[in-house]
Amino acid sequence: MTAFFIAGTDTEIGKTFVTCALLHAARARGLKALGMKPIAAGAEQQGDELINEDAARLRAAGSFDPGLALLNPYCLKSPIAPHIAAAEEGVVIEPAPILTAFAALKAQADIVLVEGVGGFRVPLGKDYDTADLARDLALPVILVVGMRLGCINHALLTAEAIAARGLTLAGWVANQVDPAMLRFEQNLAALTERLPAPLLGVTPFQEDGDAARAAAGLQLPE
Repeated sequence: MTAFFIAGTDTEIGKTFVTCALLHAARARGLKALGMKPIAAGAEQQGDELINEDAARLRAAGSFDPGLALLNPYCLKSPIAPHIAAAEEGVVIEPAPILTAFAALKAQADIVLVEGVGGFRVPLGKDYDTADLARDLALPVILVVGMRLGCINHALLTAEAIAARGLTLAGWVANQVDPAMLRFEQNLAALTERLPAPLLGVTPFQEDGDAARAAAGLQLPE
């Protein structure tokens, strides 16, 4: 069984899109692949389910539906910082339910991709953040770099934060969130030279966000 923690350089840089593309890439290799979104903020009631859009996309991209209780243990209603949403909704985010759900998912799949929330150090409570969660899961990290002005600084700082937690940066994906970004190739080269992990692929900007099509340009870490 293989599993990775998917971190991002910031919020709204395409973590879910890239995670779904990696799930499709794994399935194309004949692997039974599942996604996980341990904490999600921003959801709507659909029938008897409270559903977050990112979690729904991961569920659709996986090999099968493991159920939202495992895929998304903490689903908060408000689309705001998760520690604020949790406090407003009377929820205490604790690692134990997440670790239990992850263990159940990995028992059913060849590969599990655990997508974080926002950037790498998003508070989840008073003394706990997403970097702590990645450490508790003890997973190698795939970093999604949103390719836009400022991405080099964000990526290098995030890589340092990953190393500071004793975690391995297994690879990174350049996600072209800004189709009008100036000097894209030069920025890509600067990141390739400086990040201590292999480039797993570039996902070009897509209006329709077709993760299955983007999978063709990605590889999984060795």
